[in-house]
Amino acid sequence: MGIHHHNHPYMTIHDFNEHSHIGWNNSLKPIAEVESGQVVTYEITEASGGQFTKRSTAQDVANIDFSKVNPVAGPVYVKGAQPGDTLEVEFLDFKQLDWGWTALIPGFGLLAEDFKDPAIKIFDLKKRNTTEFLDGIDLFLKPFPGTVGVALPEAGDFSIVPPRKNGGNMDIRHLTKGAKLYLPVWVEGVLFSIGDTHAAQGDGEVCGTAIEASMEATVRFKLHKGKTIAEPRYEIPGPPTPEADSRGYFVTTGHGEDIFKASQNAIRYMIEHLVSEYRMTEEEAYMLCSISVDLRISEIVNSPNSLVSAFLPKSIFR
Repeated sequence: MGIHHHNHPYMTIHDFNEHSHIGWNNSLKPIAEVESGQVVTYEITEASGGQFTKRSTAQDVANIDFSKVNPVAGPVYVKGAQPGDTLEVEFLDFKQLDWGWTALIPGFGLLAEDFKDPAIKIFDLKKRNTTEFLDGIDLFLKPFPGTVGVALPEAGDFSIVPPRKNGGNMDIRHLTKGAKLYLPVWVEGVLFSIGDTHAAQGDGEVCGTAIEASMEATVRFKLHKGKTIAEPRYEIPGPPTPEADSRGYFVTTGHGEDIFKASQNAIRYMIEHLVSEYRMTEEEAYMLCSISVDLRISEIVNSPNSLVSAFLPKSIFR
């Protein structure tokens, strides 16, 4: 099977291709059963599902098969879980990072209308704490899973692309080591899945990809009987971005009647700033925004306009 049971409560799920699925469906057969309290390690393949390598080019991005994108390991059946319960998932560790990629995929991303050509950048992730983006720009590695979720109560197939009430492709960059995620339970056994691991990302993942990387992710499950929530919640053990905070930020803003358009403008202005100040291409600047700039809602109550700020950490520049 490729699933090794050590002495309870540890389990490792190998052979990602054998033990993964694409999209949500509550009729999927579980790949394993676990108890509340159990620790499970997953060996996860990056979001292209193995379509990209360290040598991939823009042509490979143009040829991507979307039907194979964003596979997740699972589903895992949690014994004793019933609809109305809550599943706690504690992220214990992320390791074995080797290389990663960020791509501009035509038709995808916050500024899809501005960036029509495919592009890809490959990162060396072996240094543990940082990776070089360009000469003089080092990004902090903060690994986390982009997609974490449970089976939906409704029957049928649901795309893996958008986040939903079950979690899914939330791309919450704060689900790093030590964080706890709480997920609603709708079906017997929960049917939990995880994948789309990222080495680094900014809040918003604006170009549509983070630093996508295969890695080993270890989690601990805990069932909260009779505790009911409507949508995911999470807690983090300390300040979310101490490395990024250390030298302050340069911030652009965008306003608009629609928070999406406000976000687009904040990022357009940040790209303009990066290109003029740091001699990079617009494509590089857009990628950098996706993997290191945090979008924040500064203002949402003064209609008709909202205001979004884009935070660029100065600490990434040597």
